[in-house]
Amino acid sequence: MSSAAPPADSVAFCAGLVRSHDFPRYAATLFAPAAERQALLALYAFNVEIVRVRDQVSQPLPGEIRLQWWTDMLSGHVHGSAEGNPVAAELLRAISDFDLPVEPLSLLADEHQFDLYNDPMPTMAALEGYLDATCSALFGLAARVMAPPSEAAEHVARHAGLAQGIVQVIANLPRDSAHRQLFLPQQLLAAHCCEMEDVFAGKETPNLHAVLGQLVGEAEQHLTTALSLLPEVPAPARPAFLLLSQVRGDLKRLSQPGRNPFAPQPPSRLRTLWTLWRASRSREFTK
Repeated sequence: MSSAAPPADSVAFCAGLVRSHDFPRYAATLFAPAAERQALLALYAFNVEIVRVRDQVSQPLPGEIRLQWWTDMLSGHVHGSAEGNPVAAELLRAISDFDLPVEPLSLLADEHQFDLYNDPMPTMAALEGYLDATCSALFGLAARVMAPPSEAAEHVARHAGLAQGIVQVIANLPRDSAHRQLFLPQQLLAAHCCEMEDVFAGKETPNLHAVLGQLVGEAEQHLTTALSLLPEVPAPARPAFLLLSQVRGDLKRLSQPGRNPFAPQPPSRLRTLWTLWRASRSREFTK
């Protein structure tokens, strides 16, 4: 790893960005050693910047230009301005210090182009591909920050990301439907005779509950698989998967009988911290 200390202001900027826009991932970094924590915050700040593009533009083209800047930066085609961007500077430092592969980061930015358009997610396979390139990739990169790469960690990362991503799709339904954006696969809607316009109108129907129930089941399967494989992951890498404890709690909350899927129910920050703290002290994630 590099021995050069990063500028304190760029580290603080990344920490503040993640704390404000992705508190669960911010909280998870509190249980990592200092050098690894800075790299994790750089990864998660990059993700925040990519995810926020959708909310910062009114038309797809400016969003595509912003995403292209990041892919150009990662491929070394941006000169000068990268060092002036604290997130880019910290991300490049993390890539260098921990020998992180650039391709998954570029693919993550490319995959989020989908967010810029109101095209519906067509199939469950398409949703899994999207989540694999985004949520699973972040788990995999976090594991590589914490320990040398391993096949076991990559396997867990895939299932962890799919579980977390499906939970986010369910939790974000109030916001996405208000924007007439659909991450619920059309394939599932058709299978349960759930009309897209009913979802956009915020109608709580038995058909929609059937769709969400199937998604909850898919997420539970991936979570169970990830947790069952976790003991095979080298101990130093396991803290990268602390967020699985949050996913477990979110799934329980989102699958409560009678829950209105269009009523936002964000977990409290205190509960998130408590959940992650308990996980950090459990044998499940440490030994």
